[in-house]
Amino acid sequence: MIKEYEAFLKKMMIFADVLIVAGSFILAYFLRGNIYLFYKLDLFPSRVIMGAIYPLDKYLWLLLIILPVWSGLLSVQGLYESFRTKRFTNILWIIIKTGFFATLIIGTFIFIFKLTYVSRIFMFFFSAIGVGLLSLEKVILIQGFKHARPGENNYKHLLVVGTGKRAEKFVQMVKQHPEWGIKIVGLIDNEPEKMGKKVSNVEVIGLLKDIPDILHEKIVDEVVFIVPRLWLTRIEESILSCEREGIKVSVAVDLFNFKIGKLQATDLGGIPLMRLETTPGSPWELFIKRGFDIIVSLVGLVLLAPILLLTALAIKLSSRGPLFFEQERNGMNGRKFSLLKFRSMVVGAEKMQEELLALNEMDGPVFKIRNDPRMTKIGKFLRKTSLDELPQLINVLKGDMSLVGPRPPIPGEVTNYETWQRRRLSMRPGITCFWQISGRNEIDFEQWMKLDLEYIDNWSLGLDFKIFFKTIPVVLFGTGAR
Repeated sequence: MIKEYEAFLKKMMIFADVLIVAGSFILAYFLRGNIYLFYKLDLFPSRVIMGAIYPLDKYLWLLLIILPVWSGLLSVQGLYESFRTKRFTNILWIIIKTGFFATLIIGTFIFIFKLTYVSRIFMFFFSAIGVGLLSLEKVILIQGFKHARPGENNYKHLLVVGTGKRAEKFVQMVKQHPEWGIKIVGLIDNEPEKMGKKVSNVEVIGLLKDIPDILHEKIVDEVVFIVPRLWLTRIEESILSCEREGIKVSVAVDLFNFKIGKLQATDLGGIPLMRLETTPGSPWELFIKRGFDIIVSLVGLVLLAPILLLTALAIKLSSRGPLFFEQERNGMNGRKFSLLKFRSMVVGAEKMQEELLALNEMDGPVFKIRNDPRMTKIGKFLRKTSLDELPQLINVLKGDMSLVGPRPPIPGEVTNYETWQRRRLSMRPGITCFWQISGRNEIDFEQWMKLDLEYIDNWSLGLDFKIFFKTIPVVLFGTGAR
């Protein structure tokens, strides 16, 4: 649970530090090459000025020695272990010692092999810049971790099944590590007399049979079973209910024969867990997906700015009311967020929906009309061209949505979902998915749900790119739009 993300964070920091050290090397080279500028500004006395520096290709091979030395010293001194709990003074001291010993080691190497062309000023610049930039990076990281979880939606919400000593130990451990970003929403037991009681100040909020309802009522990202072995025959139905809804499951037992789902061995604080996952993706793949979302949404907002402004002007000139239409939607595992669209209907359109239910052309809990009388003069054009969807790039940038993923439903629709349909909430919603490139409103509701689950079950970065690029002609030609 935490171990995988700690390992991911460690790899990311090592990679970033290697880039910083390499960047410091290049920067130091160009500073040394232009040192005469400092002399003209009287920042160095004339005796400091030495001959011209050798070409860069004479220096670059040194990175084969420098990068492993710096990276190894940082790792050996424990910089990356439990980084989020370290004090900055300890981190700074590790970086300073690394700069000193790395310079000593590399300087000795240069002396032994008589690499007289390597400038001492360059080595001084490189060490100083490396220490400075690494320290600055760590300050940014520390501040980022402090403010990374300011809102309720940014925590990992766990429902813990069990109230025994092992469960109590688990709860206490989570509370001792707020940097893990975990919130325990409640405990589950199988004895009615324990309802309302507290274990380490966490309340027992239900029985095993109540788990499906709790998953609907509360935000739950994962259910952790910390139960006696005698309970193993009792929890199968509870595990199946989590699987059906796409909620991750971890079972704190030494041995358990799962015959369903995808198993992943993990641990939290030394407690062995077997995770049952119905949503794919390693931290690296999800990191790349999120990076792609940020880059494309940023570039899209900049490049499409003229179209956004013209659309906004057209809306204002054609009808009275706000520029944007905001609607509460369900995000990943039931998180609520405000979806943004350019307004394409008259003000108060949602209140008029009750009167138009008989005209609904979609089955299931979705409401769609081909020639909706609530549309403004320009609204139909916006819907046909999908221009009304462009503000959702802001939702993508904020992290409420992804570019590719199941469309986010209205909370009222979710309450009418069948159990198997709720699993579509187990991935971050998106602007486009199989539904958009398969006919959109021309396919029925059940087929739409099955397409979303097909996407989840077969997810990969390649599939995302395929859907993304297939969406472009669909939008240009308005296929299936209403």
